[in-house]
Amino acid sequence: MALVGLVRVSTDKQNVDRQHDALAPICVKVFEEKVSGKLAVEDRPGLSAALDYLRDGDMLCVQEVDRLGRDTLTGLMTLAELFQRNIAVKVLEGVGAGEHKEMNLLLELALVLASERRRDIVKKTKDGLVAARARGRVGGRRPVMTEALTIQAVALREKGFTLRQIQPHLRITEGKNKGKNPSVGSISQALQAYGAEQGERLTATAAKDASL
Repeated sequence: MALVGLVRVSTDKQNVDRQHDALAPICVKVFEEKVSGKLAVEDRPGLSAALDYLRDGDMLCVQEVDRLGRDTLTGLMTLAELFQRNIAVKVLEGVGAGEHKEMNLLLELALVLASERRRDIVKKTKDGLVAARARGRVGGRRPVMTEALTIQAVALREKGFTLRQIQPHLRITEGKNKGKNPSVGSISQALQAYGAEQGERLTATAAKDASL
């Protein structure tokens, strides 16, 4: 059995030395990516390359489970997805530390706790925005992906473009990042929101048709 390492950070400004120091001495090869952990496995070049490199009996290795996602919750969700693909994972530190081939009671409990914490954070954020609006203030950042950019991204996605192939075709039209390409994470989030919105519209239309 060989260990194949994965190092992940979200931006070029983040340091990867600590992860490399932990993985290099024990892994036959270490892959690195600088992308959002929110992306699907197939849209993450480092993770995809590491999985392609694995041979029977090998194990993917990360320093901490949140390197598999953007945080502990998404990391555990990615971990569960990898198990479904029959991929074993070794986590060196923190939540889920150890060697795993499938979800167990401790991992399931950690997933539940992380989900509850995420819901609590989201609820508090929404409550704060509602309170701010009631006082005449609008919180939150202006979304990078405008409706026009989202429609353009949807059209390219439907042609079979990957998120990284879509990115250079889009340009931010306003704000401090005007003229730059939106991040792959922003594109992914906009596409997911668009898909969810279209699903809700189809459901509403079907319900209306059924009532006629």
